[in-house]
Amino acid sequence: MTELKIGMIGLDTSHCAGFVENLNKPETPYHVSGARVVQAFPGGSAACAVSRDRVQGFTATLRDTHGIRICGSLEDAAKGMDAFLLTSVDGRQHREQFEALTRFGKPVFIDKPLTCSGADARALADLSIRVGVPVFSSSSIRFTPVIGPAGIDLTGLQGVETFGPMSLLDDYPAYYWYGIHSADLLYAHLGRGCKEVTTFHETTQDIIIGRWPEGRLGVMRGLRLTGKNPFGRTLFNSEGVRTDLQPADGPPAFAAMLMAIVDFFRTGKSPVALKETVEEMAFLEAAEQSWRQGGVTVRL
Repeated sequence: MTELKIGMIGLDTSHCAGFVENLNKPETPYHVSGARVVQAFPGGSAACAVSRDRVQGFTATLRDTHGIRICGSLEDAAKGMDAFLLTSVDGRQHREQFEALTRFGKPVFIDKPLTCSGADARALADLSIRVGVPVFSSSSIRFTPVIGPAGIDLTGLQGVETFGPMSLLDDYPAYYWYGIHSADLLYAHLGRGCKEVTTFHETTQDIIIGRWPEGRLGVMRGLRLTGKNPFGRTLFNSEGVRTDLQPADGPPAFAAMLMAIVDFFRTGKSPVALKETVEEMAFLEAAEQSWRQGGVTVRL
């Protein structure tokens, strides 16, 4: 099977080196075969300090340690590639960057978050459908063994609570930075259909409650506690209550997600429905609106 050539856009997150190491280095313990990152465009965002302050360092790592060809523009990095990893850490760039990539007609994985607003998510999805360029976006947490939805009967769920660390940045929309992980885990179990969102914000944590049809409630707890703040989920159904924590060992979720990405690049079929991801972006936006307005309920 021919190895896919991958172009990477945005070198301002540690995920970039993670993708390259797992794809390009067969000696890596959880190597994923079938694709290789060939060239990249650094990008970066002046509006986001974690992007602005890290892009040079990650660019140097990919160039000097991994031998990735660094290009001067997004268009140069896209030429001749079979698929794209859009890894820009500032999700506010994703709609514009995806639009530029659609000219090349190849599938695009967009690292979390898809966008940083419901409107941008809908516009990006509409463009994807209109031009026929498939999109897949997800947090790796969805693919974590034990706490992911794999192997779970989801039909009888009456409610789900997901929890995990959720730091906030001063220069980034609140819940898209780290809340995206617990939100993605929530949607992995409940799917589309949330009607309204209410947020309770405290210094140590945020509790975001979504109301789904048929009386199902989804609760997302973002933690800023001292000590360990593991990811986990609690399921509520007619058989009782089940709580699971992210395992400390075993195959990393990142590798499992990367396997799904390579399969998506070959088939053009995303394992996560784009409509679900779009609603998730609207959910996070409504959650912040509820917080900023003192905890009022916001309809999606």
